[in-house]
Amino acid sequence: MPDGRGRSGLAAQLNDANTLGMAEIFLRTLPFFAIIGLGYWAGRSRFFTEDATAYLTKFVFYFALSAMLFRFAATLPFAEIFNGRLMVGYLLGTLVVYVLATVVAWIRGLDIPTAAVEAQCAAIGNVGFLGLPMLALLLSEAAIGPVMLVLTVDLVVFSSLIVVLMNAGRDGRLTPATLRLIGLGLLKNPMIISISAGLLWSALQVPVPAVLNDFLTILGGAATPGALFAIGASLASKSAERIQVAAWLSFCKLIIHPACVAVALLWLIPVDVFSASVAIAAAALPVAGNVYMLAAHYRVAPHRASAAILLSTVASILTVPVVIAWVGTL
Repeated sequence: MPDGRGRSGLAAQLNDANTLGMAEIFLRTLPFFAIIGLGYWAGRSRFFTEDATAYLTKFVFYFALSAMLFRFAATLPFAEIFNGRLMVGYLLGTLVVYVLATVVAWIRGLDIPTAAVEAQCAAIGNVGFLGLPMLALLLSEAAIGPVMLVLTVDLVVFSSLIVVLMNAGRDGRLTPATLRLIGLGLLKNPMIISISAGLLWSALQVPVPAVLNDFLTILGGAATPGALFAIGASLASKSAERIQVAAWLSFCKLIIHPACVAVALLWLIPVDVFSASVAIAAAALPVAGNVYMLAAHYRVAPHRASAAILLSTVASILTVPVVIAWVGTL
């Protein structure tokens, strides 16, 4: 991939960070969080019921976001998307945080499933619903390639890992049924499907017809407001229990995670500045909402995950601009 300093999109935005200052960066990120806040109000006031939020989430997940992912993957050159060093570096940085949170959980006497939930909160951000639309608009569409790689690592590696730990912690062993569950989950995930289909289309170098491109553009355009609003509406039903634990997990996610990814991608397995900057910004995102869904499904520490999602999302209003300002100095 070409050096990030030669790109006009994110590189220009990051260079602007030096001259615009923190206040301007904060104002650029504020509209995204304002839409989340609007969704939160709609959920808390019951203007948007939990059923309405669920259907909006389903629309964004299966249609709008999938259309955005497929269009970007299909229209970008394959060599410009795939970056093995970026994947390995991001995986390494994320594993460090995952292991740290797990060790702290074990020191506190937690069992394997509960420790897995805490580790997932500490290391897995809302890259799908928040990161993809926000970074694509805030940092230019050129950022979508690295973001998709980050999302792929999260989905394939860590979403599978928590299922393994949950089931192994209960049964004491890894069964074929667990492996089938992981495989089916990946095959049915619309994000994985849309990214894979788009990459295949790109690898075959098949031009995207204008009509199809317009269709995907219009449908994918609903991903940004829809995803942000859905995040806010879903937060309305989250509890704020176990604040001390939530604060620790939020600190891991918002501060330690981007720091570890920065060390991995800037020094241990260095990649170009552009890719590293996007991955670090993606690592600074708040806890992913699907962590709560997994915790609730397995009935393992759902309130802990809920509080971490709520607290980290609120705190990220301030921390995300700081991280973007910092990567602007690279």
